[in-house]
Amino acid sequence: MEQFTRPLAGVKVVELATFIAAPSCGRYLADLGAEVIKVEAPNGDPYRNAAINEGRPTGDLENTSFDLDNANKRDVCLNTKSPEGREALEKLIARADIFLTNVRYKSLIKSGLDWETLKAKYPKLVMGYVTGYGEKGPDKDLPGFDFTAYFARGGILGTLFDKDSSPMLTMPGFGDHPVGMYLASGLLAALYRAEKTGKGDMVTVSLFHSAIWAVSTMLQSAQYGQPAARYPMSRKDIANPFTVAHKTSDGRWIQFAAPAYDALYDRFVKALGREDLAGDPRFFPQANLQANLHEFYGLLVSEVAKKPLAEWCAAFKAADIPYAVAQTWDELLEDEQAWAADCFYKMKYDNGNQRTLVRPPVLFSDTPLPEYKRGPYQGEQTESVLAELGYSGEQIQAMLAAGAACHPEPRAN
Repeated sequence: MEQFTRPLAGVKVVELATFIAAPSCGRYLADLGAEVIKVEAPNGDPYRNAAINEGRPTGDLENTSFDLDNANKRDVCLNTKSPEGREALEKLIARADIFLTNVRYKSLIKSGLDWETLKAKYPKLVMGYVTGYGEKGPDKDLPGFDFTAYFARGGILGTLFDKDSSPMLTMPGFGDHPVGMYLASGLLAALYRAEKTGKGDMVTVSLFHSAIWAVSTMLQSAQYGQPAARYPMSRKDIANPFTVAHKTSDGRWIQFAAPAYDALYDRFVKALGREDLAGDPRFFPQANLQANLHEFYGLLVSEVAKKPLAEWCAAFKAADIPYAVAQTWDELLEDEQAWAADCFYKMKYDNGNQRTLVRPPVLFSDTPLPEYKRGPYQGEQTESVLAELGYSGEQIQAMLAAGAACHPEPRAN
């Protein structure tokens, strides 16, 4: 009976999507109790094969990245270019509440899966669509990944680094996962209206726009042309050095967060062990600091370098000034607060290994945490899903034999 406590119990989702952004949305909807059926082509979701890029074992038996974005789904493998496979997909969409995809729109039009075609047949359907650059404009049909549309074109890679260094290293999922959650929020609003009015809608989220939203505070400020918003910049030129990470004597980085500079200045320099700087007119108030940024930055670097991380953590905790250790991923996987706050869960794999996976960051007070299942193997539920659509055993076997559907064996790690 536990499944009926989930907010989206009874909602049916068809996912025709690859890689991370759209599938991560589907995974979150599955966590909320929706029945999410992932439709894969015979050659599979390419993200199943990204192991070398991410330093993981190859194969299907232990695929933490795929499971991160596909847990709790069912999977049917269809060749939608064949008449039989396309018909099966149509039957799935016909009974769905949500159709989720990141297929390029030209291909959707060609295959009759564009919004104009679908809404004419299924007025109550809600469609979720992930793009690289949006639905309109000269670049709307460009392929989009978070490396390009989010990090680079979206104003992150070219700005958020010390200008005396190199642009940050990008990583998969950094932009994709927020996009998945943004899309989920829109889909839930559209689903609510569809239930109330019988009228569906298409919800679109792009990687490009999501990056612009992520940098919007400083992006808007850049219009005024002031030095504080002229990124990339040197660390020495940040208008508030209390919001910069500094290196300790044992080689660790500690990030401070005192954006209210004037209110916390005296408390900060006292925690730093420099009570003599309290009220110093060179550095206080912040308006005076701007003419002396490099001097004060150098002073902070020198002072923080005198003590090890543990001592600084104790001092700034006692002063109630926000700070955090710049953790490595190995440290984060063991972070006591992360485990206590249900950020992680353990996944037991078919090969006997147990790994740590990450939960989506939205939790409920009166809804139990989901019991996670690994992401489905390619076509793992092909036969059962087709049977639910009304196909006979003979028809299913004929589709498998003809290549209209498939159920390949999982590859060993």
